[in-house]
Amino acid sequence: MNESHHPDIHDRESRAAALKERIYLTFASLAVVIALTTHGHAVAADAILTLAVTATGLLLSMFVADIISHILVQERFPTRGEYRHAIAVTFGAMGAIAVPFGLLAVSHITGWSAESALKWSAVWLLLNLIAIGFVAMRKLELTRVQQIVVLGAEAGLGVVVIGLQILAHGG
Repeated sequence: MNESHHPDIHDRESRAAALKERIYLTFASLAVVIALTTHGHAVAADAILTLAVTATGLLLSMFVADIISHILVQERFPTRGEYRHAIAVTFGAMGAIAVPFGLLAVSHITGWSAESALKWSAVWLLLNLIAIGFVAMRKLELTRVQQIVVLGAEAGLGVVVIGLQILAHGG
């Protein structure tokens, strides 16, 4: 069966692209948040700046990679609509890290410990990874066991990222 005749293949591809970008950004942000936590004496304003620079660089690299991939596959530059779609999918991923920015902003404004804000951000990001996996699978015909395996693997990888960052920073 030709995939292009499948009625919702474009919708599925679009959803998959958006989820993929959110997963990339969430994993990278989790690594940054844990690294900042393990440095000690975190300052909220510095953490916000570090997270913003990291997220911006990652999003720009994902956008460029999407455009280059499009050109290679389609053998043409994207149309205006395809550019808009790529921008929306890539930069729409920012929603995945809004809570850590919010927690760090509260820390900066109120004097709440930046280390606590970073630790709660890590918890949020790990839960967000699981939620992204759940959203990705909710319309698929997977058994409960398969869903648990996928969500467990995603959560496990998040824990591995946390562990590696802690080991790398002597925590």
